[in-house]
Amino acid sequence: MAMNEAMSQAQAGEDVPALYCSAVARRYPQADGALDILTGAEFAIWPGEIVALVAPSGTGKSTLLHVAGLLERPDAGEVFIAGAATAHMDDTGRTRLRREQIGFVYQFHHLLPEFSALENVVMPQLIRGLPKAEARKRAQELLEFLGLGPRATHRPSELSGGEQQRVAIARAVANAPRLLLADEPTGNLDPQTAGHVFNTLVSLVRATGLAALIATHNVEIASRMDRIITIADGKVVDRV
Repeated sequence: MAMNEAMSQAQAGEDVPALYCSAVARRYPQADGALDILTGAEFAIWPGEIVALVAPSGTGKSTLLHVAGLLERPDAGEVFIAGAATAHMDDTGRTRLRREQIGFVYQFHHLLPEFSALENVVMPQLIRGLPKAEARKRAQELLEFLGLGPRATHRPSELSGGEQQRVAIARAVANAPRLLLADEPTGNLDPQTAGHVFNTLVSLVRATGLAALIATHNVEIASRMDRIITIADGKVVDRV
């Protein structure tokens, strides 16, 4: 979808895409020349939409997530986050936008082991500058929504794998981002736990209206999302 079409929809009363990548290219230098990973990747994800990214290893899934999450700059093209162009932002601006508008969930939860579940969810809010009382209130509400209210004072080592990942999801959305990027968020869990974690993630997306791009190899989980995209020859296309 072209950005002018997206903006036309916004003017008609619809929101702008939470994420819009326009003709994004990303290449890495090699001894014998550049290796093109993304070549004109273009796609949009809208508020309230859950999109699965399913593609073979080595085709650029992680690169696409890194570019979309402002962790890497594209070599060409533009990445819009909630309508804001980012390619020419300085590092300070990109960091601020990433902190305020984007949440990340990885295969491994990366929780801080010395802090409780509640404190792990409070931390990013304090970094953003929210008062501690407000941050703790929101963290408790998120944990309760995800079924972890009674576990709020437990440290990661006292939680199951599924509980740890749900805490990681709560932490990712603690600052009320517009976009959630997840890289194999259930890849380290057994099927039953993976399904439960995915269900809570869907509930959260539907309740808050954020947009989610989820990279996964789990075909069953991917089939339950709104649509599936893949990467072919460096471009993002709908999977059929």
